[in-house]
Amino acid sequence: MRPKNPSTVKPARSAKASRKGGRRHPLATVALLAIGLGLTGGAYAAFTTTTASADEAQVAAASQSSVDEGKKLFQANCATCHGLDAQGSSVAPSLIGVGAAAVDFQVGTGRMPMQMQGPQAQEKPVQFTNDQVKALADYVASLAPGPSIPEQKYLDGKGDAAHGAELFRINCAMCHNVAGAGGALTEGKYAPPLTGVSAQHIYEAMVTGPQNMPVFNDLNITPQGKADIITYLKYIQNNPSPGGFELGSLGPVAEGLFLWIFGLGAIVALTVWITAKSN
Repeated sequence: MRPKNPSTVKPARSAKASRKGGRRHPLATVALLAIGLGLTGGAYAAFTTTTASADEAQVAAASQSSVDEGKKLFQANCATCHGLDAQGSSVAPSLIGVGAAAVDFQVGTGRMPMQMQGPQAQEKPVQFTNDQVKALADYVASLAPGPSIPEQKYLDGKGDAAHGAELFRINCAMCHNVAGAGGALTEGKYAPPLTGVSAQHIYEAMVTGPQNMPVFNDLNITPQGKADIITYLKYIQNNPSPGGFELGSLGPVAEGLFLWIFGLGAIVALTVWITAKSN
């Protein structure tokens, strides 16, 4: 057998080495995918951050515009009693720290501005548009922290009506009546009826304590508890009394008195008439 020519063997080895040197590493594909994902994620994060920053700047500008508008409305309509800086006066309390909820309730129900001094502010037609009420609330809220306007999830009337009825009887019925019909208080004051009142204003009244009403903060009644009370009030408002004529929902004592006066009165009158006729 003839030996191989060394000059013909060497090129074969060179070609094999070249093929081996050009082979891709097994982790190269993974590395490329990781680099691609990293670049894509970085670009997306940069884009979303820029967009979020622009949105936040726009919201901040809108909020500041609302605060400025609310300040003008306040100085034109409220400063006479509450002071130019809402610090209060001898005829009206300070509004620093009352929060947006108090303003939305008082102004949104027409109780403020008051037409005249009296035992308590009475509900009347609202003097401002919804946007103006919001601007006033934003301005007062910017002065100091306070109760904010409630979240919509507590106002949808989908809570536990039975639990709400229990909370209402314990905390509210002594003034507002067990059916929310309202009632008289001392010195010409009164607890207004709760029929026809919006869920937002009911919630705001609980957290701000307008007029003679105590404040029910989240330690007294939780936000969900307040939502349950609203559910109960809306339930009795939308469902008629199963007992017939409600007599103003004045309660069993008043209804019993009505029966004694008119029922027994009718019996006595009939007895007198029969006796007189027989004579």
